[in-house]
Amino acid sequence: MRPARIGLLGLGTVGAGTVNVLRRNGGEIERRAGRRIVIARAAAREPGKTRPCSLEGIELVTDAMSVVRDPDIDVVVELIGGCTVAKDLVLEAIACGKHVVTANKALIAIDGNEIFRAASRKGVMVAFEGAVAGGIPVIKAIREGLAGNRIEWLAGIINGTGNFILTEMRDHGREFADVLAQAQRLGYAEADPSFDVDGIDAAHKLTILGSIAFGIPLQFNRVSIEGIRDINRADVTYAEAFGYRIKHLGIARRTPSGIELRVHPALIPERRLLANVDGIMNAIVVSGDAVGPTLYYGAGAGAEPTASAVVADLVDVVRTLTADPHNRVPHLAFQPDTLSDLPVLPMEEVETAYYLRMQADDRPGVLADVTRILGDLGISIEAILQKEPPVAQHQASIIMITHRVIERNMNQAIGMIEHLSSVHAPVVRIRLEHLNRR
Repeated sequence: MRPARIGLLGLGTVGAGTVNVLRRNGGEIERRAGRRIVIARAAAREPGKTRPCSLEGIELVTDAMSVVRDPDIDVVVELIGGCTVAKDLVLEAIACGKHVVTANKALIAIDGNEIFRAASRKGVMVAFEGAVAGGIPVIKAIREGLAGNRIEWLAGIINGTGNFILTEMRDHGREFADVLAQAQRLGYAEADPSFDVDGIDAAHKLTILGSIAFGIPLQFNRVSIEGIRDINRADVTYAEAFGYRIKHLGIARRTPSGIELRVHPALIPERRLLANVDGIMNAIVVSGDAVGPTLYYGAGAGAEPTASAVVADLVDVVRTLTADPHNRVPHLAFQPDTLSDLPVLPMEEVETAYYLRMQADDRPGVLADVTRILGDLGISIEAILQKEPPVAQHQASIIMITHRVIERNMNQAIGMIEHLSSVHAPVVRIRLEHLNRR
């Protein structure tokens, strides 16, 4: 049988990893796919650049569109990134009747609805396992392995840079800025780390996970996003004193009112498996009504972990090159004409528990004023800790853990507490998730 001919767009870290995995495991991959998979042409901005892979037998060009339009190419693998050039290339590949494999999370999260409509009209596949959590096959697990379940919720550590920073802050008592600088030196964070530490990267991935979990259109603009820049060493220490750890989570949850899609720091009980995922590793818990919570753990980025997902998608695509398009696994897990119009809830309508820390005058009556405000808004306290001030200082740290409450009420309470003359704003607020089956 004629080999499946691949057009590779981008020879960066993941592109080179994909070449290496295909060459090293070619025999095994052929046995799985039913035919050989060969990279026939590759587009790169600097064809002459030295790369950590052998390019023997691959035609290198600078014009990516020529690869897309090549009639001898069966599948286009897009590893350029971004949402401008990559989108044009992917849509052109679809228009040419070619299947597409991509690891581009931003492209899928922002333009995926348009791309999948175009692919459905042309009867081609767009595969994107590598777009979420690197080498962890979580998309396939939700879309196929858990197809018999009604997904209740999922929560994940889906950005390795942020997890590395929070792990170092906890284990070594360091501040955010110090650890971020180290992450940049190690190559875990970019010179501009905004996508990682401000939660944008995680929000792209959560958009995709939420869509395939609940059968809703991709809605990146409805995700509530909060980063980790404001987490400090004191909060990490106090969280541990209460038996929690701070993780930067992406959370998607089905509620009677709609779908929650949110990315933010959260305290989680230290006994939970997710609390013990450290360094640059990723992990996602997915809870289904039949199976209960399931955990997916592994390398969330890197050349070969992400290439593992790209090649797995290639195997799926090659297996179905001659299959009836209507019998393929739908892009977003559910048939396109059955996607739900369930609303995505604004953050102020989300119900969760909270960690609060405030600096207040060390005198009688202050704590009573704070608890009265919370009580008047129906917010009950689960635990409280008051750290006495050092000698000659007159402000104490008050740390509280609350029970679950609607965020709108908590916002109102924090506003009122910050207006107390005895409390020195701002109040630090971090959400708390127990990650039980509920």
